[in-house]
Amino acid sequence: MTNHIVLFEPQIPANTGNIARTCAATNATLHLIEPLGFSTDDKQLKRAGLDYWHDVTIMKHADLDAFMTFLGDRKLYLISKFAETVYSDADFTADEDVFFIFGKETTGLPEEFMREHREDCLRIPMDDTHVRSLNLSNTACMIVYEALRQQGFPDMERTHLYEKDKLK
Repeated sequence: MTNHIVLFEPQIPANTGNIARTCAATNATLHLIEPLGFSTDDKQLKRAGLDYWHDVTIMKHADLDAFMTFLGDRKLYLISKFAETVYSDADFTADEDVFFIFGKETTGLPEEFMREHREDCLRIPMDDTHVRSLNLSNTACMIVYEALRQQGFPDMERTHLYEKDKLK
């Protein structure tokens, strides 16, 4: 089972770089749905991903239709502030790949697409009177770690012994 983070037309290179780093830390696959709002050679993108790019499986899709064809009948969750189901109420423990799609920073996911998949929309609770939305890379991190928590953190170290351990 693999968790997949899918970015629909991301526009801010630092967000994508941070999400790539999260993917490296969590063994998640990163999917980028084009068009991208930046070049993959972007200096900010590479800086945010640091030296972890070689540890990330990245798949590009020409558009949303191409991604949906690739997805087939596998499970897809749409992460949106408009959803009525809280993300932590969903069950991510089925023995199958799980895909989480996030909209672009400025406009989110296409409204018609969201209506077609309304039952698969998940929300992170927040006080909407103070902010319009949460940061994309923070949101992706919260979602994938909730999935991993429910899955028992497969193939991840819960503790690690360091040569110069600051707590020992």
